[in-house]
Amino acid sequence: MKKHLLLVGIVAVGGLALAGCSGDRTGGGAAEEGGEVDTSSLTIGVAMPTQQSERWIADGDNVKATLEEMGYQVDLQFANDDIPTQVSQIENMISSGADALIVASIDGTTLTDVLQTAADQDIPVIAYDRLINGTENVDYYTTFDNYQVGVQQATSLLTGLGVLDENGEETGEKGPFNIELFAGSPDDNNATFFWNGAMDTLQPYLDSGVLAVPSGQTDFDQAAILRWLPETAQERMENILTIIGDTKLDGVLSPYDGLSIGIISALTSGGYSADALPVITGQDAEVGSVKSILAGEQYSTIFKDTRLLGETAADMVDALMHGEEPEVNDTETYDNGVKVVPSYLHESVIVTADNYEEVLIDSGYYEAGELE
Repeated sequence: MKKHLLLVGIVAVGGLALAGCSGDRTGGGAAEEGGEVDTSSLTIGVAMPTQQSERWIADGDNVKATLEEMGYQVDLQFANDDIPTQVSQIENMISSGADALIVASIDGTTLTDVLQTAADQDIPVIAYDRLINGTENVDYYTTFDNYQVGVQQATSLLTGLGVLDENGEETGEKGPFNIELFAGSPDDNNATFFWNGAMDTLQPYLDSGVLAVPSGQTDFDQAAILRWLPETAQERMENILTIIGDTKLDGVLSPYDGLSIGIISALTSGGYSADALPVITGQDAEVGSVKSILAGEQYSTIFKDTRLLGETAADMVDALMHGEEPEVNDTETYDNGVKVVPSYLHESVIVTADNYEEVLIDSGYYEAGELE
């Protein structure tokens, strides 16, 4: 199987940044528009979902460091993927006098009541990477173009299979290539965007017979992995191998590096050698998966520079604390069921063994020694 590099440029978000158009909550300690504010007297609550993923640890650290550079006090909490814990942490932030909240939710549908409490106290809320659903009390959202992330994952899978060349053009390969599909957690709004982007890209090749899914499991609900747990992905991959028997897999669509590690573990335990694994995608450019890519196991990952995400979240808070409207560049995409949340979308990049150095090391995201 030919594995080609897909050197995809950074995704264009499109359009000039737009002015914010959310509510007028600015926090109890905020200044009037354009006024001076003593940031050292303000506390920003930062609620992250878990410390079990290096990605979320880095996110929390980045947000905290950026806010502290601006002079703010920061209350950073991790909830270990436990919803009641996260709700309690946010309640405590509010009762302790937080002036604004940045929230990466575990389940975007479970925060309605606690965010109403925040709204009652004029505390603005920034949704961080994961959209908070079912409430009007989320003011802004910063994330990546999550549909495009799914497109990139599927495109890199097709490139690794040899269906597309390094320029994204069809090669004429007809397959059929046997693939299996994994999706993210059903309680994470982003998982649906990843899935839709990927499936819109793969569906024409499934319809034409270039791709086939031997297990027959092609629905989101069948492919979804609750809480993005690697062990759940490993268990599902093991079950799929039992279902498909001797059928050889050529590729696996995985939406997250942690799931990819579990998938690889199941495949190697199931008889695949480390140097003859299917083309396996991923997301987040976690150290373990980048090392796996360099070892020839995982094929690709999607790099989302969370430093930019942290800066944007901090900038949004800082604008609100100064009585100003944060900068956004999307006012149409992210409907949480109650409102379209004004958003700032960042760009993502496909990473393979061919471009990891340029994307990850030259950018300063990692040092070379971290990936050895």
